[in-house]
Amino acid sequence: MDITSYQDFIQMAKQQPEPQRLLFVLAKAQLPDQPTDAQKSQFEQQAGGNLEPVLCVDKLPEEVESFETLVEESKRTDIDWDIAFVSAMDGRGGHPASSDEATQPLEMMVQQIQAGMIKHFLTINKQGELVQVM
Repeated sequence: MDITSYQDFIQMAKQQPEPQRLLFVLAKAQLPDQPTDAQKSQFEQQAGGNLEPVLCVDKLPEEVESFETLVEESKRTDIDWDIAFVSAMDGRGGHPASSDEATQPLEMMVQQIQAGMIKHFLTINKQGELVQVM
């Protein structure tokens, strides 16, 4: 099954042999230090900048069946973000991984995002649309 929407991702997570815990790293687009005029221009057109992780959360698929639920919940933090990087981790023995078990994978996701290694994450903008980040 190809993932073409957030709903596809949720459906796929629910169909896995082991229960899934979903991992979200929310990131904010920012200008690099000492940006060039070209970088400023691209950023103003929402086509450039650096994505800096600002918030991490883990959820069960049932807790965020719609992307709007995640967006609404994130509003309560007063932390602004532009892109959600999404991944999933398998549970064991018919039980999903715990939030404690998700801590290290979330930290690894943050490190990978900061290093620009993002190709294996699902990326979704705040409107719930899948996007390609380069």
